[in-house]
Amino acid sequence: MTEESAVLVVTAPGDATADMVIARLNQRGVPVVRFDPADIASGALALSARFGACPAPMAGQVRTPSRFLDLAHVRAVYWRRPTWPTYGGLGHGDARYAAAHVRYGLGGVLHALDGPLWVNHPSREAAADYKPAQLALARRLSLDVPSTLVTNDPDDAREFITTHGPVIHKPLRATPYERDGVQLAGWAEPVTAEEIDDSLRSAPHLFQARVRKVADVRVLVVGRRVFAVRIDSGLLDWRRDYSALAYSAIDLPAALASALRDFLACCGLESGSFDLALDTEGRHQFLELNPNGQWGWLEGATGLPLSAAVADFLARGESV
Repeated sequence: MTEESAVLVVTAPGDATADMVIARLNQRGVPVVRFDPADIASGALALSARFGACPAPMAGQVRTPSRFLDLAHVRAVYWRRPTWPTYGGLGHGDARYAAAHVRYGLGGVLHALDGPLWVNHPSREAAADYKPAQLALARRLSLDVPSTLVTNDPDDAREFITTHGPVIHKPLRATPYERDGVQLAGWAEPVTAEEIDDSLRSAPHLFQARVRKVADVRVLVVGRRVFAVRIDSGLLDWRRDYSALAYSAIDLPAALASALRDFLACCGLESGSFDLALDTEGRHQFLELNPNGQWGWLEGATGLPLSAAVADFLARGESV
């Protein structure tokens, strides 16, 4: 089946958020081609791209078991949660070689697409994923930011905690890992000066003054549209217990909504999920941007038309 002017969805199987958006695109009659880069290892994904022997800078096709897509007819790329092949059946050296060639072959061809709307381009997402850079950009845009220290110096960490306490420690990046076969997650945790020892020197850590908050706010920005959800829980880190959360759709102050749009524009992103903390003085403290954050569960909890907004944006195939 050939799909012209299609939305290309790049994500792993079982991505419920992508499923929601694809369903909306189907309702609008917008052709969709979906694949996961890991599919190439089994032969379920085929790619051909030509350079130099054609009038266009690049000509090519992507084929899945049910779709054929001419790369000249991609209106938008929805880059969600792709996985990459690991080639477990090969030796370590061969597997590493093959995996690298998928990233730089398939990934390189996708990067060569010139014209489609990207939500979001992976290189821009990667650049926007550095929390220290996010905090600095937030301040440049006059957003409120809790006092924060990134350091691997134990003395600086102790001084910061003593000066700004109570203080929390949180990961610089969400990085799944396991200990004794158990998958662990990194949460925001209280930290005291007495807990800091020389092991801190092994890597930078993020310390932040604890916000006296009354609620958390998750904000999804899609193009020019801004959707905000207040999350009430009483938890330091609301992600610890989703059963304890209460949600309500809210409107952000106009200046704050504008600043968040500007934030994404500075990062070259079309969409992103922001985490804010509403403090006891009514100020929204900037915590972080997740360039490709989850939002699917919030649609069911609030009735906000999030998947429709993303689908409409992809269907247009252009920024507004």
